[in-house]
Amino acid sequence: MQNKVLIVGASGLVGTAAAISFATAGWQVVAASRRCPELLEDANIEFVPMDLQDQEACAAACRKLKGVTHVVYTAVYELPGLVAGWSDPNQIRINGQMLENLLVSLTQSNQLQHVTLLQGTKAYGAMVGPMRVPARESQPRVEHPNFYWVQEDFLRDHAKRQDYTITILRPQMIVGPNHGVVMNLPPVVGVYAALRQAEGLPLSFPGGVDRAMEAVDARLVGDACLWAATNECAAGETYNLTNGEVFSWRDMWPAISQTLEVPLGEDEPLSVAEYVMQREDLWRGIVARHDLAPNTLEQIVGESHHYADLCFALGAKDAPPPIFVSTVKIHQAGFNQTYNSEESFCYWLQDLRSRRIIP
Repeated sequence: MQNKVLIVGASGLVGTAAAISFATAGWQVVAASRRCPELLEDANIEFVPMDLQDQEACAAACRKLKGVTHVVYTAVYELPGLVAGWSDPNQIRINGQMLENLLVSLTQSNQLQHVTLLQGTKAYGAMVGPMRVPARESQPRVEHPNFYWVQEDFLRDHAKRQDYTITILRPQMIVGPNHGVVMNLPPVVGVYAALRQAEGLPLSFPGGVDRAMEAVDARLVGDACLWAATNECAAGETYNLTNGEVFSWRDMWPAISQTLEVPLGEDEPLSVAEYVMQREDLWRGIVARHDLAPNTLEQIVGESHHYADLCFALGAKDAPPPIFVSTVKIHQAGFNQTYNSEESFCYWLQDLRSRRIIP
């Protein structure tokens, strides 16, 4: 019998990438999200509309699903402004309830074999204090307000009672093609560059103090989801995910400038979130002049402009504590995919240009 995977949160970065990875591998794929994933429209993937916050509607949608053997859960509820919401009790409660609404309903009509849950490096407490360097999956849980723990505790208990296995993946700063999502930098950088060019300004780096960073290509995360579903050694395990190297924004900035064909400028610290969202009229002119897809700024950046200020260390004069995670564990388990981070970032900028999201 062919395996059938339900990708939940399929319109997001990981959801889209995972759906493509599973479909390419010959799986039967069902994509579930509130809105139809634009990037999956031509992928011969079944779409099921699903509102995880509505318990009755979620249950009704799950009753129609038959033969689902695997789940990749990538959905997330974020509050406006992004960062402040990460410790908000209501945001934590809603994210926990969303996962519970899905799995309680889904297991009533399907016999699951495996569920993959996405977390992130907030699990290591970077928002409440310095992380250990490197952060390893074996380290004790850092107790702090975080929906990861609510979801993980429920999932491990539910998996035991329903007899399926789980894998938890913790990617670091995912980079991919999706616009209008909560944490993806290429659309924000692309819009920022277009606005600067329209104002006759160079592409200046807008952040604070330079520091080494880690990122992961969405394609790698999608393939890791497939690997976790097909390798018994991943059952019950947690894995960090990165491209396998560190990078510096200032070192990468010339390649971004060249890719977007906007001249490089000297550093100019500013809030990307404020700069971008104050220029809706200018953006409409850019859209018309370059015959772009008719998206508003909000439709392109989602909440990712706030994420940009965080990643660029806006206002920081001293280097923030390092956020480095070890990926030795998943490499030793047999998943060894890597990406060049600069090439990855520029690849997705070119993808956004080719789809006429940015000029």
